Amino acid sequence: MVPTVASIVTISLICWLSLIGLTKSGANNLHMYDGIRTHDIIAGDVFFEILDPPELEYTYRLRPAKDFGGSFGTTYKASSGKLVPAVPADACSTRFENAEQLVGNIALVERGDCSFLTKAINVEAVGGAAVIITEIDAESDDYDYYIEMVHDSTDRDTDIPAAFLLGKNGLIIRRTLSKLKQPYAVVNIPVNLTFVQPHEINQPPWLQW
Repeated sequence: MVPTVASIVTISLICWLSLIGLTKSGANNLHMYDGIRTHDIIAGDVFFEILDPPELEYTYRLRPAKDFGGSFGTTYKASSGKLVPAVPADACSTRFENAEQLVGNIALVERGDCSFLTKAINVEAVGGAAVIITEIDAESDDYDYYIEMVHDSTDRDTDIPAAFLLGKNGLIIRRTLSKLKQPYAVVNIPVNLTFVQPHEINQPPWLQW
């Protein structure tokens, strides 16, 4: 039976829509389909592992700032560093209630109220070694996406690395540490996944599979 033009168009459309679905669902999911290389998935992103507490022992993905700050792996790297939720969480001033805990460590801060660069500069000013910014407002349109963090066009810069963490990951990390009354998570950053197969990456179970 010879396929009609209509049937060919229909099949092509179904294949095209299926490809779109894979691409969209793969925004936060590394296990998209067989045959893809891990190198193609991770692109310029950075990964880290939480080693403690056990409730958070997974591999997390970060989107580094595009045009400001240092870089994970050169400016900052640690096999057992501390990820410390900043208090207050917005990091829009240098008046941190837990400033002593931020010294030499990675500050976990929330997006909003001031620029990404301002947050990084404030963390650096109190001795923080790096900053991870996240969107924890589940009602935000950006909650399920990685934000491209760019310079705010002011005459300023920072030497510490800055990166964006997916909102759902950031929210669960903060809530879990708060519930456990633990002031920080122990992390290994960065993690080299170049030679790790996509299905072997230990992603958080609360992300879409």
